[in-house]
Amino acid sequence: MVRFHKLALGLAFATALSVMPSSRIGNIGFAHASEMTEDEKTAEAAAAEKAAEELINAAEPYKPPEGSTAFEYEAEVHKMLDIVVNSLYTNKDVFLRELISNASDALDKIRFLSVTKPDLLGDVKDLKIEIEHDPDLRTLTIRDTGVGMSKDELIKNLGTVARSGTTNFVKALGDGSADMSMIGMFGVGFYSTFLVADKVTVASKSNDDDAQHVWESLNGEPSFHVGPDPRGNTLGRGTEITLHLREDADQYLSTNKLKEMIRHYSEFVTHPVSLRVT
Repeated sequence: MVRFHKLALGLAFATALSVMPSSRIGNIGFAHASEMTEDEKTAEAAAAEKAAEELINAAEPYKPPEGSTAFEYEAEVHKMLDIVVNSLYTNKDVFLRELISNASDALDKIRFLSVTKPDLLGDVKDLKIEIEHDPDLRTLTIRDTGVGMSKDELIKNLGTVARSGTTNFVKALGDGSADMSMIGMFGVGFYSTFLVADKVTVASKSNDDDAQHVWESLNGEPSFHVGPDPRGNTLGRGTEITLHLREDADQYLSTNKLKEMIRHYSEFVTHPVSLRVT
């Protein structure tokens, strides 16, 4: 089934409304229903519907990564995602805290494993976290040289296997004993990315997998895609998370804002965290 980005659908609807005849616009926007005949209402609705349909047909449909397979989120994970997506929580900065924390954990894991098996580091010996943003593409990328994830781990860890923390977090939100800022305490901090992103792409390379794989999901969708990364092995080892930011997340394209957040959330991280400025 062809799926369109939610913003494209919203734009189509808004634009369709804007093409209504100017003679029917009043002081506060559209003419009151009482001022329009039934035929006029029908004609206007049909015109808006047609305009929206034309815009949707012209919009570029979402194309999952080439060669990827779709997987349904586990029910509890989907329920939690629905809560995150529709959250009115205002301090959305927590997403970067969670991503830096997860990257640090991945680095700690490979460092621990390499103590007894130094060859696990391979050619990627520097343990670090890199962050970069692209205002033109509206993307924010967090990359680490940690342990990485195999294809199976991407599928299980990011969607099909509900951890106990998933259920506990949903329950705690429901009874008011937790809010969105505590998402990391339940081990599901990754999903906070959907507070600020319309689409999330995760590329990862593990020593346990010969190929680098990519995971991708749209905000609000009940499924995600996983498959070989069309770019090949660009990481060597580690994970790269790219957030395609929502229209209301412009602040995370600001270099100064990102510097401030990184300084705050990396205070107790033992690995170097850098921001690439272009």
